[in-house]
Amino acid sequence: MARLETSPESPVPVRVVALRIGEWISRLGEIWVDGQVAQLTRRPGMSTQFLVLRDPDANISLSVTCPRSVLPESVAEGSRLVLRARPDFYLERGTLSLRATEVRQVGLGELLARLEALRTLLAAEGLFAAERKRALPFLPRRIGLITGRASAAERDIVENTRRRAPGARFELANVAMQGASAVNEVVDALARLDADPAVDVIVIARGGGSVEDLLPFSNESLVRAVAAACTPVVSAIGHETDRPLLDLVADLAASTPTDAAKRIVPDLAAELRGVEELRGRARSCVRTRLSRERELMAGLPERLRRTVRGRLDSELDDTQRARARARRRFAALVEAADADLAHTRARVRSLSPQATLDRGYAVVRLPDGTVVRAPAQAVGPLRVRVAGGEFDAAATG
Repeated sequence: MARLETSPESPVPVRVVALRIGEWISRLGEIWVDGQVAQLTRRPGMSTQFLVLRDPDANISLSVTCPRSVLPESVAEGSRLVLRARPDFYLERGTLSLRATEVRQVGLGELLARLEALRTLLAAEGLFAAERKRALPFLPRRIGLITGRASAAERDIVENTRRRAPGARFELANVAMQGASAVNEVVDALARLDADPAVDVIVIARGGGSVEDLLPFSNESLVRAVAAACTPVVSAIGHETDRPLLDLVADLAASTPTDAAKRIVPDLAAELRGVEELRGRARSCVRTRLSRERELMAGLPERLRRTVRGRLDSELDDTQRARARARRRFAALVEAADADLAHTRARVRSLSPQATLDRGYAVVRLPDGTVVRAPAQAVGPLRVRVAGGEFDAAATG
């Protein structure tokens, strides 16, 4: 198809543009399309039926026309369809639609098979891993609650939560919990609450339903949005037998909305009873310890006296034994010193000049004190010293 040459001076008429678009779209031929019925208009007596087919994972839809003969009577809003259609561009209005020639309603078994395949894919990516799940805050400041308007699930969670924690505060997001718009509304509410810093935990709640009713909570877009959320998410969808994929990706899966209320806040009355019980146990422990210490203190003076007396007696015995050893040692040292002194005295006495004089020797000196050592020196007066003293003498020959 040749490209249109246009300019401000030579614009192309609307009809030409519409014709070209119609020609290009007609070249697509027949295609198989999978989607969910968002709106269905059955007009009695007309051979053509009208419906809006939307993508379950995106906010995108297309109008579809089909012969009454090919549209099963069981098809209703929310049904999943696979249809063979040809794109059709309506020139007068400039709108695109699909003209279906064959319609197949997706059965429950096929839906469950698709969900199982999706579960396997997401599990392989690690979205359901236990290590990525976050613990819930002990006492959240504000609880984000995504549920249907005036629903039983909202009433159960709010009433049971406030019964356990009277001061609990909620940030409500009332959205469609089934049907064609449920996924987009829940995802938008989740993003809004996740962006609120005051919200500490988000609860997605619904009071059960059929497998078809719970299909939005196994939608891939919703599951990935919950996995990407920064705020812990609690799934409270359905009852114990219901198991949408949201339960697997949420940080906590509650069996019912009432169970969710019990899991997101502590029972303050029970906590206060526990605190009072611990306080009583602490008082009992303190009393027991004080009583034991009082008994120990009552006998402490006597024990101290016995201990001190025994210690003093022991120290006294040790002191007396040490004193006796010191005396014996000192006596032995004195005796040894006396013996050494006597021996030294005897040696000194035996070596002294006095001992020599005592044996009868004498020392002769001249008047100037010079000791006479030879007979020739003995001239004139002399001074003689003997053992008993000194006397004068004179040399005669």
